[in-house]
Amino acid sequence: GSADVLEALGVNVNLSPEQVAHCVDQIGIGFMFAPNHHSAMKHAAPVRRELGIRTIFNLLGPMTNPANAKRQVMGVFDKDLTATLAQVLLKLGAEHVLVVHGADGMDEISFTGDTYVAELKNGQVIEYTLNPTQFGLSLHQLKDIQIQNAEESKAMILDVLSGISNTKNIAARDIVLLNAGAAIYVAGVATSLQAGISKAAQVIDEGSALEKLNQLIAITQH
Repeated sequence: GSADVLEALGVNVNLSPEQVAHCVDQIGIGFMFAPNHHSAMKHAAPVRRELGIRTIFNLLGPMTNPANAKRQVMGVFDKDLTATLAQVLLKLGAEHVLVVHGADGMDEISFTGDTYVAELKNGQVIEYTLNPTQFGLSLHQLKDIQIQNAEESKAMILDVLSGISNTKNIAARDIVLLNAGAAIYVAGVATSLQAGISKAAQVIDEGSALEKLNQLIAITQH
């Protein structure tokens, strides 16, 4: 998961809420490792592992985010849940959210084809479908970014952020652009998803994204 690869990259993920807040204040980014911050969900973890199937807790965890995030991109495992979750988040006070489900089953914006989206914005929920080709990106296959462990994931991330180009990294870059672009859009830094994707490409190409990762590594180790 994300915590595994961040640890492989050198990020200390075992931070207190105060330490995460310090990271955000100082460098504009922080990572909240769920077991350390989502104490209510911690009690359900053993049962979830024993069941080994998706349950209501797969939805409750993101919806009861301890950071009380008003803007977020949330992936779900079922197309039919996108609009429902967007409506729930509206009632919980969210401002701008993309709830997404890839037609291939991915719980993020997919690079293999269509992604179903429920967007909450300005107090309204609208549904639509996205495709990477709308944004000038290519279609790829899931196998193009498959890795075996956190070390392989680390290498791929560093290659993408360093601009090293090969078949795997082009596919990885495209899925990073789609999902980072979505986050930039809902954060209000860009006025559209297309503009968010362009901004994501810009900060990668300028080296700013890699610099930000290095800042996160440094600040969490001190």
